[in-house]
Amino acid sequence: MILLRQLLGDVLRRLRVRQNRTLREVSTLARVSLGYLSEVERGQKEASSELLASICGALGVPLSQVLREVSDQFALAELQAAPVLADVPEHERLPIPETVPSGPDFEGFPEVKDMVAA
Repeated sequence: MILLRQLLGDVLRRLRVRQNRTLREVSTLARVSLGYLSEVERGQKEASSELLASICGALGVPLSQVLREVSDQFALAELQAAPVLADVPEHERLPIPETVPSGPDFEGFPEVKDMVAA
């Protein structure tokens, strides 16, 4: 099973090491204990959103960038772990639609339709 906290810890550690910064330096700037930051980086602790924002601030990296990198790695890990369709019994396969819609359906959301058309 893929653990989000492990992927997040890997990304944070990689960013810190890439900047040639120590755990102590980042923990001081983020105002979090060195031991706790170490546990977050090793994927042993789930960091709160406030703590993640503080760590990202100490690293000088937007939280959105960290989450995007984690998301990309999570998607790759899911693809690698996904069963091959041939290995999935016919009765467990999701139905494939016979026709593919030509575009997004914005029924009930005219403001979105207008934004996309612009």
